[in-house]
Order: sequence, then structure tokens, then C-alpha cells
Amino acid sequence: VSRGLGDVYKRQGMRIVKLTKETTENILENMLKRSPTQYGTYEASVQEIIENVKTRKDAAVFEYTEKFDHAVLDASTVEVTQEEIDEAYNIVDPELIGVIRRSMKNIREFHEKQKQNSWFTSTENGTMLGQKLTALNRVGVYVPGGKAAYPSSVLMNILPAKVAGVKEICMTTPCGRDGKVNPVVLAAAKEAGADRVFKIGGAQAIAAFAYGTESIPKVDKIVGPGNIYVALAKKAVYGNVSIDSIAGPSEILVLADETANPRFVAADLLSQAEHDELASAILITTSQELAEKVSEEVDGFLKVLSRSDIISKSLDNFGYILVTDSHQEAIDTVDAIAPEHLEIVTKNPFEDMMKVHNAGAIFLGENSSEPLGDYFAGPNHILPTNGTAKFFSPLSVDDFVKKSSIIYYSREALSEIHEDIESFAKSESLTAHANSIAVRFEGEESVSYTHLTLPTTSRV
Repeated sequence: VSRGLGDVYKRQGMRIVKLTKETTENILENMLKRSPTQYGTYEASVQEIIENVKTRKDAAVFEYTEKFDHAVLDASTVEVTQEEIDEAYNIVDPELIGVIRRSMKNIREFHEKQKQNSWFTSTENGTMLGQKLTALNRVGVYVPGGKAAYPSSVLMNILPAKVAGVKEICMTTPCGRDGKVNPVVLAAAKEAGADRVFKIGGAQAIAAFAYGTESIPKVDKIVGPGNIYVALAKKAVYGNVSIDSIAGPSEILVLADETANPRFVAADLLSQAEHDELASAILITTSQELAEKVSEEVDGFLKVLSRSDIISKSLDNFGYILVTDSHQEAIDTVDAIAPEHLEIVTKNPFEDMMKVHNAGAIFLGENSSEPLGDYFAGPNHILPTNGTAKFFSPLSVDDFVKKSSIIYYSREALSEIHEDIESFAKSESLTAHANSIAVRFEGEESVSYTHLTLPTTSRV
């Protein structure tokens, strides 16, 4: 079936594309359609919600919660109580609590290794330079709700903040019509160490965290993925608060050669395609035989998987099997796409990993499937999407600290370089800058900066 992508034919499972310069450009353009920044039609609605919450605070939040989530809340019920937490623990299977705790151990240990210390250097003539790290005071964690519950996202957002030393972690997630938070999500929040949990979602939750209401505190930074309204709201409030990133739909790319198990590859591709209809699943290979076998395996899985309708639409929209002429071309295409999740299932996965520059998380070998990272291995599963792995990193401890530069100079040290600073300032026509240094050496030299003749250049 031709889709305007050159040499394309579709088997029962997935379409197979012979990769050329033209098909690569078309696929990259198609992938960009998934970005939250492409949905300008929603921005006016999101901005209206934000302005309403900013002005009317609690009243607006409760109105939107009733309108969108069909739950009636007020100041006495918007925050989760200890009784509700206890109720959640009575509902959740203790074995699942055990799994959450074992997952937490791995996540915490991984993020502990990311911690940095403040540092300082000094010289004999009396200078000290350094960097002081300070944890953020209060952060807001957004956890999606609605179609599914994501306790794994609770852990991935909260634990790096705890490791960083954030003083107060506030979490928000949509509640059901009954005003209750999913018990597994609530138990995960308690286990991970959330200080406060609120029962609201959508753009109104982001606005509440960004500006504060009578019941919900203003935070310094908002982290966590959400739907298009959440993504655009985070974009809109950035600057008033910090954010982690503007997350788009999930994506997986598998780089495989003739040594890969086609059944494993097909299963891994579908693990992300089931998220939603905008999810992306791509296989890049030099093997036409593997491409055809993976397509057949996909068709078989679609007959038995519970979310096959969503998977099928996802594959129709953004699913590809790309066949390249060379292994290097395959790697170059990986870098061009810059996937959120990259699996490398080749003869030499560790060698190929060193050749790849753009990917959020890299999974090596046939036993390192993507869900391993989603739930248990330890690295964070909140990753850059829509090609932003070219310049963004996974959520980490660094996202929850800020850095201050430290500068100290003795008079002796400053005297050795003060003329250089003054010259630099003069070159930018900033005489007050030069004077700020020069006054410290008045009487030692005859140059006056009060009536300094300025150069003809100016600072832009």
C-alpha cells in the first residue's frame, strides 16, 4: 500500500520501507506531527484555564475538576488525607507493595550515583572559586490519570527529588468521579516519600502549582508527563516556574541485524505502541528477512493483545520497519530520529552503543527490553521525546538542584589582574563596570574613569 513514502509495501503486520533520503525526510516530518508544540488549536483553551486559576484560584480549580473529571471537590477534600492513604494500603495487594519497594531500591541506588557535591578551588595569592549546590525548596510532581494508573511514574518523579534533598514534594494526579485517587498510585506516592498529594489533574493542576491557590502551594519546579493540555500548560507557565520538559507521546526504536530474534523485536515494538494512538514504534535493520519476520510476528501478537485496537492505530500512524543498505546508514538514521527509547539488538551492541549520539535511554542486547527500564532497572523512565534527545537528558537528580557560582579574590589577587578587567569593561563602553574595579586602586595610578573618553563601539 503506497503512502507517499517511496518503495513501501504493507504486510499484515507492519509496513516495510526501503530507506532513502526522501523516505527519511518524510518519516522525520511525520514524526514531528506528534509534538505537543504542533497543537496550537489547544493553546487558547489552555491559556484561558491558566488565567482563570491564576485569578480565581481554588474556585477555578474546583470548577474545572467538576467539568473535566466529574468530581466535586472543595478545600476540605482536595488534598489526600492520612485516612485515604491507610485505605489505599488496605486495598493494594501486599505483593505489589513488595514489588514497588524492590523497584524503589534500584531507582534510588541509581540516582544516588548522580549526586554531585559543591566544590571549591583556591590559589596561594588569595583566590577561591567554586560551585555551591542547593536543592530546590518545593517541587510539584504531576502523575497522569484517566485511562490508566502509573505508579511507576510516581517513583521516577519523586525518588530523584528525594535523593537531591528537596525539602517539600507535592504531587497531583486526577481523581475519579468519587473523589478518590487510584490506590496503587497513592501507595506508591507514600512509599516514595511525597509530602502532600492533591486530587486534581489537567492544565488546572499545572496552573495551581505555578501560581498557588488557597489550598495548593506554589512550587519552584513542575515535573512529570501528561496529556496535551498538561504539556501545553507546562510550556505556558515556564519562566514563572521551572519545568523538566514538554513531553510528547511515547516512542521506541529498535536497531537490529540478522542475529536478532524477530519475535522479541516485535513484542518490544508493541510494548510502546500500546500507550496511545500517537505512540511511535520503529525497527531499523539491514536485514529484509528480519523485517518480514518481525512484521509477521506483529500480526500474530495483534490477534491476542488486549489493547490491539490502540496498537493498530499507532502502527498505522507512526509505525515503520526501515530497511537500510548499510549498518552505518542505520546508525545515522537512529541519530536523526533521536528516539526516546533505543534498543540495540545486534552482533556487537556495546560497540554500536558508542556510535549512537542521540537517544534518551539505550537498552543493550536481546534480554534488555524496554519495560525493564520502565519499571525496575533503576535509570529514570521520564525521557526526552520527539527528537529532543539531541539536546535533552532523562530526568535526574540534576533536575532538582540549582548551582551557584562562588567567587572570592583577595586584594593581592585582584591587583594582579584589575587592569585587564578595566580594559575589557572599557571595550564594551561600560565605564561604571571599569570604575567599580578602579576605585579599589585609587591613588596607585593616575587614570580617572569619571570623564573617560569612550570608544565608538557599543554593547548590544
